[in-house]
Amino acid sequence: MGNLCEGRVAIVTGAGRGIGREHALLLAENGARVVVNDLGGDADGTGADLSPAQEVVTEIEAMGGEGVVNGGNVADFDAAGEMVQQAVDTWGRLDILINNAGILRDRMVFSMAEADWDAVINVHLKGTFAPSHHAAAHWREVAKSGDVPPDDLFGRIVNTASPSGIYGNVGQSNYGAAKAAIASFTIITAMELVRYGVTVNCLSPGAFTRMTSDLPGFESMDDEAREKMGPRWIAIPAVWLCSDAARNVTGRILDVRGDTLGIAEMWQLGPTATQPDDPSDLTEVMAGLLAGARLNSDMAGRPTEGPGRPRPGL
Repeated sequence: MGNLCEGRVAIVTGAGRGIGREHALLLAENGARVVVNDLGGDADGTGADLSPAQEVVTEIEAMGGEGVVNGGNVADFDAAGEMVQQAVDTWGRLDILINNAGILRDRMVFSMAEADWDAVINVHLKGTFAPSHHAAAHWREVAKSGDVPPDDLFGRIVNTASPSGIYGNVGQSNYGAAKAAIASFTIITAMELVRYGVTVNCLSPGAFTRMTSDLPGFESMDDEAREKMGPRWIAIPAVWLCSDAARNVTGRILDVRGDTLGIAEMWQLGPTATQPDDPSDLTEVMAGLLAGARLNSDMAGRPTEGPGRPRPGL
């Protein structure tokens, strides 16, 4: 199909199904060799099955590409290191890391068990940190070795947030908190790794997949709507971010829903004022600040009012 990633070596986590599968296939179509990581668990993180990852590798090989299976747990620090080393041992290099693995255990906060919180934070947040740490350490060593000219240093990390994390969604405090943290992790690590030729960006995807099929707005979709919200749309900007064309793009969060692509602009300081030294005098000041402040966004990224949401003024 193309050659945007010709000769590159990529790792895609959670690549056995859904969005991760599309990342792996489109990277391979564009010339990358791919480590297809997937523990093969259910949507809630239980169980294990390597066959989905193997099926993706088989598809890659059928198109004339190269892929290998990795069944490691991305939230296991040592296993994440072994995954990075597998890429280097197999093909002599690592260029691209797409952190996509995730699970869902949706509950209202008053019904959420500690295990539901811990499991989701572990897979999403630690499962982004651990591979990123090992990939970043590898790229730093490459840069320090002097074997590669500074202008030729190349590394790409693409993380996965969610509208639930950057805008907020009821019933997903664990998932949303992890995804918001991943967006912040992206911004910070982009600044930390720029000196080594590494860009770090993040997707906030909306797609019809196994994980979203039962969520409000997705469960009633007909086949045409499902096709328009298919996971392949998410892979298109991901692969572009992994190319030379995106060498100056870093620290960005892309909102991707079907063929609609946008930039999530994240936190910005709104109105400010000088506060009094007595809280009883603060009401008037706060009223002015709140009247001028932008409302929180809904899941579509648009400022809106509603139950439990800020309103203009007091």
